[in-house]
Amino acid sequence: MNAVAAPVSPFPIEATAREAQAAIRDEFAFFGDWSERYQYLIDLGRKLPDLPAEWKSEENRLHGCQSMVWIVAEGDADRLDFHAISDSAIVSGLIYLALRVYSGRSAREIADTEADYIGDIGLARHLSPTRSNGLAALLGFIRDRAQQAL
Repeated sequence: MNAVAAPVSPFPIEATAREAQAAIRDEFAFFGDWSERYQYLIDLGRKLPDLPAEWKSEENRLHGCQSMVWIVAEGDADRLDFHAISDSAIVSGLIYLALRVYSGRSAREIADTEADYIGDIGLARHLSPTRSNGLAALLGFIRDRAQQAL
């Protein structure tokens, strides 16, 4: 890990991953159509703290995404924090949702939590294949780090 200070993370917001997924379901149920939901995703992505320039390196780049995505994991089995950002507004929103569920949690809670919110809010049906692949790569990275920490 670089000697650069990590950005201040807004996560976790809810006490558990389960509560985070319930909150996401409730928030997305509020919107009547997918144009409103996409706008909400974009708004969420704007809330992500930017990464230090040193972290936007090939070493921290998430492969499998069409957009540029950088992700850094910190911590241990007791608490894993993820810092990530994308050059795409919608992808940043997808990152925000994933970090809301998983960042700041124990490796065990991360490993034991399926990303049910994706299906519950209908996201899987409304993402392009490339965004779906990128989301799968993001979730895979998070789960791999949790498994490594266990």
